[in-house]
Amino acid sequence: MKFLLSISRLIDRLNTLVGKSVIWLTLLVVLVSATNAVIRKVFSESSNAWLELQWYLFGAIFLLAAGYTYLVNEHVRVDVLSQKLSRRTQIKIEIFGIIFFLFPFCVLIFWLSLPFFYQSLVLHEQSSNTGGLIRWPVKLLIPAGFFLLILAGLSQLIKCVGYLLGQCPDPLARKEGKTAEEELADEIIKQSSAGDVLSDSTEHHSSVTQDKGR
Repeated sequence: MKFLLSISRLIDRLNTLVGKSVIWLTLLVVLVSATNAVIRKVFSESSNAWLELQWYLFGAIFLLAAGYTYLVNEHVRVDVLSQKLSRRTQIKIEIFGIIFFLFPFCVLIFWLSLPFFYQSLVLHEQSSNTGGLIRWPVKLLIPAGFFLLILAGLSQLIKCVGYLLGQCPDPLARKEGKTAEEELADEIIKQSSAGDVLSDSTEHHSSVTQDKGR
């Protein structure tokens, strides 16, 4: 079990490295999108290559960060029923889901995407759009992303078994503090409150101005 847990830690380090690197692609997507929009509006010019680059980067963020998202337990869970069960039962359900749902689906997509990528690479496939980019790099993202997700599932499976044997911490435990969804909800409430205050201030200022005018 110790050997398997060491493999799990290596997988987690790999997915963490990839995930934290992919985060910077979000900034790059914003810069590319903004630059493309400015050039299109100001100079009335556009490029299919820039548009496709945005799609490629978005695909890279979604696919390559999937394993990291699973690692940090930030993926969507439908646990309305399971959350009422004991932790050990939840772990057993997690193991069942990994073996009978996650692995079969991810392995199938990974296997089917390999010839899809290889054919594109051999043929030097180009975009059908004028001035578009080559296709094989974006098709490579599919097997790469699902391979990382398979590794993340393997790591989670090892940790779940280790937890049941009392040899590792709870793999389903979320990090301390607010979740991403809670932070987003707080930010929306904060922005809404700020908007209400600004609206009240504007109305008050308008009312005072009108009174002075009278």
